[in-house]
Amino acid sequence: MAEVIGWIVLLVGLLISIALHELGHMIPAKRFGVRVSEYFVGFGPKVWSRRGKETEYGFKAIPLGGYVKLVGMIPPAEAVKPVRGTGAVARLIADTREASVEEVLPGEDHRAFYHLTWWRKAIVMLGGPLVNLLIAVLIFTGVMFVIGTPGHPTLTIAQVTDCVPAAGATACAAGDPASPASQAGLEAGDTITAVDGTAVSTWDAFTAYVAPRAGEQLTLTVDRGGSTLEVPLTPATRERPVYDDQGNPVTAADGTVETQTVGYVGIAPTSVTERQGIGAGVAYTGDVLSQTVGVVIHLPQNVYHVARASLGLEERTTDSVMGIVGVGRVAGDITSVDVSGYTMVDRVADMLMLVGSLNLALFVFNMIPLVPLDGGHVASAVWQGIKNGWARLRGLPRPAPVDVARMMPLAYGVFALLLVMGVILIYADIVAPVSVV
Repeated sequence: MAEVIGWIVLLVGLLISIALHELGHMIPAKRFGVRVSEYFVGFGPKVWSRRGKETEYGFKAIPLGGYVKLVGMIPPAEAVKPVRGTGAVARLIADTREASVEEVLPGEDHRAFYHLTWWRKAIVMLGGPLVNLLIAVLIFTGVMFVIGTPGHPTLTIAQVTDCVPAAGATACAAGDPASPASQAGLEAGDTITAVDGTAVSTWDAFTAYVAPRAGEQLTLTVDRGGSTLEVPLTPATRERPVYDDQGNPVTAADGTVETQTVGYVGIAPTSVTERQGIGAGVAYTGDVLSQTVGVVIHLPQNVYHVARASLGLEERTTDSVMGIVGVGRVAGDITSVDVSGYTMVDRVADMLMLVGSLNLALFVFNMIPLVPLDGGHVASAVWQGIKNGWARLRGLPRPAPVDVARMMPLAYGVFALLLVMGVILIYADIVAPVSVV
């Protein structure tokens, strides 16, 4: 049930984001005089629609996107250089051009999109992605300033791990030994006040005491609901990576991650929620944006590794790129996690942060300079501006509009590639899912 709620929250957040993205295209287009014939959220069969003065608004059955139909995006044949050839590519270009021309109503050619100046075209096509960026900034700022983010860990136990996971693992597997904390009877909500009679006031002090004492019996002084308990336990031996001052794993000369032996108890601390300054959301947006750009740049490589993981040829990492099914699983994990102190407000905050991250992903992805993505149309508008400026410098007439129809073969190729990657991600999310808890 919790996973269903997570899916519902995720889909609602995505639909609102998509709807606002398309408004980001439609509003400036109408402001510049372009006729917008359709505004739909979703793809596939029509579920509901209503016709306004000149635009049909509605929803379609598959909630994985949306679109606005800007009339006259492709210039007619007489406005551009003729396309040579009679093959399949030439026919595709001609058919696309004809379909676009047919959308222009008699006497309204002046309202066709291709007539806009290059900078107005750029504004219209940038409008959608910039709305997603703004949504992310507002969500991150709102959550961090109003609700807050997890701060320093406390000595109150949030969760007791049942086992001692194998090196590098985060979840228990069959055959893993029971954790010292579970054997000793520690519970979520217990607060550690001392170790071996020495008072501790921070989580770092506690872990610093326990880490070098694997195999040695310790006595924890615990406050449980106002009662003081003495709990004996012996930390287990566990290998963990060595991290540098920036929190990155330290690697040896051969590329392997260096590890160290530490004492392991099997508890996770609660964290104090701390409100951030008003500018923290913008700073966090910059950090996530940088990471997202890196993921998109290496998308083919990342999808390759996901495909291998789906075939059982390698392990899927926790930072693996995910599709819509994987994101839905993460949403379910967030809403279903059962940890002491993890309130409904915390769940809502985490879900909002997830929606904010998805909006950043939509911004970065749509800015890829390839049609049919928004970035491809922005690039063509900028190219038109460069052509116009060069012609003006040389005293030549204004050049013909950039012929978007010639880009259709590329657009179909990009669409096919995206479809294949989407199928791979969905399949991998089902057979080799990523878990965040």
